[in-house]
Amino acid sequence: MSHETLSNLLHEARRFAPPPELAAEANVTGDAYDDAADDRLGYWARQAERLTWAKRWDTVLDWSNPPFAKWFVGGELNVAYNCVDRHVEAGNGGKVAYHWEGEPGDTRTITYADLQREVAKAANALLELGVQKGDRVAIYMPMIPELPVTMLACARIGATHSVVFGGFSADALRTRIDDAQAKIVVTSDGGYRRGKPYALKAVVDEAVANSATITNVLVVRRTSQAVEWNGTDVWWHELVDRQSDEHDAPAHDAEHPLYILYTSGTTGKPKGILHTTGGYLTQVAWTHHAVFDLKPETDVYWCSADIGWVTGHSYIVYGPLANGATSVMYEGTPDTPHRGRWWELIEKYKVTIFYTAPTAIRTFMKWGEDIPAQHDLSSLRVLGSVGEPINPEAYVWYREHIGGDRCPVVDTWWQTETGAIMISPLPGVTSGKPGAAMRPLPGIAADVVDDQAQSVPDGGGGFLVLKEPWPSMLRTIWGDDDRFIETYWSRFENLYFAGDGAKKDDDGDLWLLGRVDDVMLVSGHNISTTEVESALVSHPKVAEAAVVGATDPVTGQAIVAFVIPRGSAGNVDGDDFVKELRDHVAKVLGAITKPRQIMVVPELPKTRSGKIMRRLLRDVAENRSLGDVTTLTDSSVMDLIAEKLPAAKSDE
Repeated sequence: MSHETLSNLLHEARRFAPPPELAAEANVTGDAYDDAADDRLGYWARQAERLTWAKRWDTVLDWSNPPFAKWFVGGELNVAYNCVDRHVEAGNGGKVAYHWEGEPGDTRTITYADLQREVAKAANALLELGVQKGDRVAIYMPMIPELPVTMLACARIGATHSVVFGGFSADALRTRIDDAQAKIVVTSDGGYRRGKPYALKAVVDEAVANSATITNVLVVRRTSQAVEWNGTDVWWHELVDRQSDEHDAPAHDAEHPLYILYTSGTTGKPKGILHTTGGYLTQVAWTHHAVFDLKPETDVYWCSADIGWVTGHSYIVYGPLANGATSVMYEGTPDTPHRGRWWELIEKYKVTIFYTAPTAIRTFMKWGEDIPAQHDLSSLRVLGSVGEPINPEAYVWYREHIGGDRCPVVDTWWQTETGAIMISPLPGVTSGKPGAAMRPLPGIAADVVDDQAQSVPDGGGGFLVLKEPWPSMLRTIWGDDDRFIETYWSRFENLYFAGDGAKKDDDGDLWLLGRVDDVMLVSGHNISTTEVESALVSHPKVAEAAVVGATDPVTGQAIVAFVIPRGSAGNVDGDDFVKELRDHVAKVLGAITKPRQIMVVPELPKTRSGKIMRRLLRDVAENRSLGDVTTLTDSSVMDLIAEKLPAAKSDE
């Protein structure tokens, strides 16, 4: 894919300037771009000074052996101390760290002093179980407070945690435990989802049945459902609750491994992304402060992600706590017990900053704006988007119906591998452009290049690369340096490339086009699935769309679309609706982008993190047998789609 052939089809003229009062008091101003450009390493050193170091670093960056970076070399700090103890010592022990809300409606309010006591007790409990600095601890839990407590306890003693999303299968959990050679697993009897308890302990039992490394399973009682009990199992309330609530936090090297997080959706051996201590905490804390304009004294912040994904690591646990923020943490789904639950929580806790995924936003569009309209969302002042490119129409709906047409939307691009936000508007600086990720943050060197690694001009498209190391970057793939080099650094010499396509618009702003694997070659034109999906979602009757390329004897590949109509769309069963959509795409993007087939569906195949499984849709479009569907929220969706596809309208 080169800039000569990547079609640059979607145009967006709407602009939203920063609210004047936010701009006047913004944490980070436009000067930051110049400061970082003048002295990039000096800029990151100043951000590191926002943390408390037991020993100051000698060298900001060691890049003598690329692509293996070392940041803040010689420095020592403790992540848990920075996230908890220093706030208590500063007199803020009574400040709320988490407003926790269980799906059934039970609640817990956890102050920084509470968190300090619980983390110390959990750290002492891990030590009693024989966990030592450098050991790996697997965590497989629902969204309950013991999850961040366990992560912080690991960070405190220098154990490396590996959180596995609580929706993964026993086999997925086993492969991650084996790859990390974890010593213990921390889990719960179960959790609540869509009004019902689900089991976790039974999955762990299956995963560790023949483990060569697991010595204990530590179990939180959440649902009180019956569980099998083995000789190595330990109840959290019996072990942790009797521990001392004091623990001195030792300093760890800036490059000490903080956590391993396995990337989802891969086949074969999972990729264990390794993040270390000083650089990671520096960048997640600064980006949380800068991108969300966090005012810890007055803001109430809510990131709706699951901690099992990197968004939860960086922007529910480490970034917010390092900044002394008050956060909302919610266990359940947005439609339980009703479709207004999230807006109810924003109203209840007077949330000021809300960070969620385009998938969720498009779901709310499908349900209708009358649901959020029933709730007082006037406390909100900044909205964020994460996980995939946001369609312009979803951006505008989010801003209008959730943000009251006054809140800036920060559309953030980053990855498990980058550790922290890399490209985003700054809410007090940037005039937002629906659908555009805009510019790299100060201190980040991102660009779009062609297949010869040359920077493309404004208006061109190609590969998104990072040209300079950044503090929160992955250090390697756990146990596999060769795979790290091959996966991220082999396509272009000394440039990081993880597979995303992007374009620069005429203003030089960046638009993410999804994985280059999701670019379709139609009659010699490379067309991004993201742009065709955005064109479909811009139709007033469409809430969500997924687009894939299917082999075509005439055009090489043809565009096959799957759409979910909005609840207010009316009759969408006939050929007229499909023709209306095909003509709409042609009008927005050009005739070559008109889908060969469009299927109207009630739901799309999504992972439990909310990402559309386009691989499965490609299998259906190509009439192949379906691959692994165990990570889907509802595998029956694929049966329905497979049955309907032959009847979907084709372009004659």
